[in-house]
Amino acid sequence: MPAKLTHLTSRQHLGARGEDRAASALIAAGYQIVARDVRVSRWQIDILAEEGDDLVIVEVKTRRGQANGTPAEAVTTAKQRHLIAAAQTWLENANTPDRSFRIDVVAIALLPGNLPQVEIIRHAVGEIAL
Repeated sequence: MPAKLTHLTSRQHLGARGEDRAASALIAAGYQIVARDVRVSRWQIDILAEEGDDLVIVEVKTRRGQANGTPAEAVTTAKQRHLIAAAQTWLENANTPDRSFRIDVVAIALLPGNLPQVEIIRHAVGEIAL
């Protein structure tokens, strides 16, 4: 289901478009989308998915250029810690604190004059078992 794009800033619009592209790429790669834009405490999970028996927390990074680095480089150590905390909190809230999960990143580059480049990076933050 595409994100609603009304009343968004340019940056939010870019992020919503990126999440739509990421969801489509994940589905094409065999993932099942469980939820999008999941708010967990003070964190947000862009896409919550499953691939086989794996619960996958997906962080989507979209960039219009590479002046500030690649999309994947935007997933800093601090962001990785936030993603882990969000995943652990979501699992606790779902009464499945012992379920293992992994964190993938979908990096989307929208470079002028080129088709969008979408890369799914599995285990981007490493496999984590609680």
